[in-house]
Amino acid sequence: MSIDTVFAFLAAALFLAFVPGPDNLFVMTQAALRGRRAGLTITLGLCTGLIVHTTAVALGVAVIFQQSELAFSLLKYAGAAYLIWLAWLSFRAKPTAADSRAGSVREGTRLYLRGILMNITNPKVSIFFLAFLPQFVDKHAGHVTLQMFALGGLFIVATLFAFSLMALFAASAGARFGQSSAAQKVMNKIAGVVFLGLALKLATTQR
Repeated sequence: MSIDTVFAFLAAALFLAFVPGPDNLFVMTQAALRGRRAGLTITLGLCTGLIVHTTAVALGVAVIFQQSELAFSLLKYAGAAYLIWLAWLSFRAKPTAADSRAGSVREGTRLYLRGILMNITNPKVSIFFLAFLPQFVDKHAGHVTLQMFALGGLFIVATLFAFSLMALFAASAGARFGQSSAAQKVMNKIAGVVFLGLALKLATTQR
């Protein structure tokens, strides 16, 4: 791929990463509630999920979700159910001390896995990659599959950068209110409402 193509793709990927969507809203709500480490951990999980979508597109698996209404519906409803579960956890969450949030290895692993599940259970990501990545592939520049993997890797780098910035910003904003138990309760309720909204959006989305 040419340098011009790489820079054009990175610019587009960065712009798209900053556009409000389920993944970056998830990062910001959790960073505001749990702190910087939680936001960055979830970001790593989401980017790991993007590896799955990149592989699916490069190998042609994503076509199944584009052409099969059943496969698309099963995955999107699984994602919506997971989001509803996260909303339920948020509504039930109790205030915690600032230094105990996302501090253990076990909690970090849980947040990382949440990020992965949040990403891979959204079939729209694979379909988006299926439409977006080929636009930057040059059939005369080499192996198309390897180019798809390279573009997916660049998209992950752009997402990691953008989401990390948003996580740091949200964590900084959340820290101003996180010392208050009442404020934590409010933020948990807001997070629950956000998750329910995302679940509704995902459940009603069309291919």
